Amino acid sequence: MRKLVTTSGGTAEATEECIATVLADPRGEGFWLDVEAPEERDYRLLERVFGFHPLTIEDIQEVTERPKLDEYGSYLFLVVFTARLERDDVHFMEQHLYAGKRFVVTVHHEPQPELDALRERIRRGPELTRTDPGFLLYLVVDTLIDAMFPTLDRLDETIDEIQDTVVERPSAQLLRRIYDLKHTVIDLRRQLGAQRDLVQQLTSRLSQLHGREIGLYYRDVYDHVVRQYETVDSLRDLLTGTVDVYLSTVSVRENATMKQLTVVASLFLPLSFLTGFFGMNFAFLVDRIGSPWAFGIGVGLMGAITLVQLGIFRRRGLL
Repeated sequence: MRKLVTTSGGTAEATEECIATVLADPRGEGFWLDVEAPEERDYRLLERVFGFHPLTIEDIQEVTERPKLDEYGSYLFLVVFTARLERDDVHFMEQHLYAGKRFVVTVHHEPQPELDALRERIRRGPELTRTDPGFLLYLVVDTLIDAMFPTLDRLDETIDEIQDTVVERPSAQLLRRIYDLKHTVIDLRRQLGAQRDLVQQLTSRLSQLHGREIGLYYRDVYDHVVRQYETVDSLRDLLTGTVDVYLSTVSVRENATMKQLTVVASLFLPLSFLTGFFGMNFAFLVDRIGSPWAFGIGVGLMGAITLVQLGIFRRRGLL
């Protein structure tokens, strides 16, 4: 699916003939072509009409790249990542960008609602692009970078919920979920680290091509990536702390259980001694402990010992 919008907010049919005509006019306005779920005919368009290098077409088709910036003579090729949280897994989506003097081309295999919203904003308010293709590229890159913030917010909320659950209902399943999230955050941190380096290179490169003013805008984008990277670092620390809280909570619960078992065992210890001692079948004991009052004294003694123990345990805070 192809969608084309110009820097003046106009739209045009994104056919090969129309695009070739626009490219052939050196005085024509800049435009942004967005290609979603590319097909074979789209790859031919990129290679034959735009003249993009076959290596970049191969990168688009494989979808296994890390964030990067490559220069190919008259245009730049970028790979930028966005991500969505699906349950506890982060789903990464590659966004491929071509940036030339008069055009921006974006290629992605999955729907990107943020780009659709940006295209609608440009159509309604063309002054947003300043009729400058260089600024149009900034808008696209800024939109893709900012698309990561909702994912980080949802991830933060998920970790907060897990922290509450850890204190109330710790379980082995919850611990497994924490470790899975930790691996997810580590993957996200690695991608954002590469993306941070990409935006830094892009800031330097486009400042030389389009002047210092556009560089100020890209430095703002760079600040956003740095903030995302720091947020992921904080989330990783939170998950590490959550594991510690889990282990502490389980340890406290085990200690409470052991304390209860110790109290029960302590109560039965003197009773076991009395029944064991007086239950021996020595003739001396059998001859003298045979009356009903002896039975009553024995039961009363065991009850008194139990009450004394309970009082001691309560005073020491064991009950």
